[in-house]
Amino acid sequence: MKKKKLIRNLIIFTVIAILSGWLGMLIDKVIPEQPEGDSLGMGIWLVLPLLAVIVLRSFAGDGWKDAALYPRLKSNVIWYVVAFLIFPAVTAIVMVIGNVFGWIDLSGFNLSDFIPIFFGLLIFEFIKNIFEESVWRGYLTTKLIKLNLSDLSLYLTVGLIWSVWHLPYYMEFLPEEVITSVLPVSRFTFFLVGVLVMVVWTVMFVEIFRLTNSIWPVVLLHAVEDAVINPLVIDGHISIASGMEIFISPISGIIPTAFYLLIGLWLRKRRISA
Repeated sequence: MKKKKLIRNLIIFTVIAILSGWLGMLIDKVIPEQPEGDSLGMGIWLVLPLLAVIVLRSFAGDGWKDAALYPRLKSNVIWYVVAFLIFPAVTAIVMVIGNVFGWIDLSGFNLSDFIPIFFGLLIFEFIKNIFEESVWRGYLTTKLIKLNLSDLSLYLTVGLIWSVWHLPYYMEFLPEEVITSVLPVSRFTFFLVGVLVMVVWTVMFVEIFRLTNSIWPVVLLHAVEDAVINPLVIDGHISIASGMEIFISPISGIIPTAFYLLIGLWLRKRRISA
């Protein structure tokens, strides 16, 4: 595929992806009586980038050969295991650290009760994240790699576009009580924290994708993340001391984010040395 056409299609995709949430917000204002957190506009925000990818691949010269849709399970078993374990392992470490220093109260946490919740959510989150990862890794990352960007430029470009796509979600679709249960800050400040977190997570997501050349380990990684840390914090299975959320929260804390960056860099080292 010629570079000029590749850049053109990437621009088209980026514009559609970034505008999708704002279009969804507009539709929700026209049709106001909808369930919070599950509106038609939110559905448009989630699906429109994938529809753009399908059109660009089918009719605009992108093709499907590099969509990374094959599981490649036989040669990547270890990376599927790693993808499954990253978020639970880091979360467990963070919970222990937080409990030792008195930053996290684990008195309300029961592992035997949480495991069924996790596996129940995992199926739904796996399906949902097929939509996301076929877009952000299977398309955007794949096409940017063809431009021979440096690793840092690749992480920043994918991470920033991915996080800006989330802006309408944080500003409108996400219920206020969910935001305050994670960080007691304004919606826009929550978005800014989210940008940093997603750029760091992008290192892990991109490197798992590049190591396996398949979207499926990344779908699994993303699904486990959603099924572990979100209910743990948002549904109150653990309690974080006021003012310590920015440091120790499994969703957006500085400490777990630092762990994820180190893991991403380790994955990069493994890919380069392979």
